[in-house]
Amino acid sequence: MADLYVALLHHPVQDKYGNVVTSSVTNIDVHDLARSCRTYGVSALYVVTPVDALRGLVRRIMRHWEQGQARDYNPTRAEALGLVRLERTLEGAEIDVERTTGRLPTLVATSARVQAGTASYGDLRARLEGDGGPYLLVLGTSWGLAEEVIERSAHVLEPLAGPTDYNHLSVRAAGAVILDRLRGTR
Repeated sequence: MADLYVALLHHPVQDKYGNVVTSSVTNIDVHDLARSCRTYGVSALYVVTPVDALRGLVRRIMRHWEQGQARDYNPTRAEALGLVRLERTLEGAEIDVERTTGRLPTLVATSARVQAGTASYGDLRARLEGDGGPYLLVLGTSWGLAEEVIERSAHVLEPLAGPTDYNHLSVRAAGAVILDRLRGTR
């Protein structure tokens, strides 16, 4: 199976008006996505933000759960958070994957909006099962990935959809569903 990496992108993302912005890092997104990544065999979770204070927040979260009483209280949380890597840019995450694997990753963007030429989960799952990879799945925060990220991705996954017209899942919920569709046992 191909190496799969996940990037939780906080810049460049869009606000609800379509402006390119930098979004905040939330404690629960880091925790829950790390746990999903560990469950589905993801090689690393990149938290991508150019903001020093937000990277500092993630470091404090990781230190809290990886050391002392918190680690003893919940060692599985520490194990999951061990997958977290911090990067300033998406390109930094790509370079780190290349450094680790010897190959630049294939970028796979996600979006709640319908995009031209989307890849189905079945197609990408087949690629992951048959290709050496690596792949970098990019999850957008705020109101989704900036268009520049979508445009430079090799694949854009089809949006998740339910039986209603409401489609605004949290990134941690969407990430868990996407990972299950791509790597879950059947």
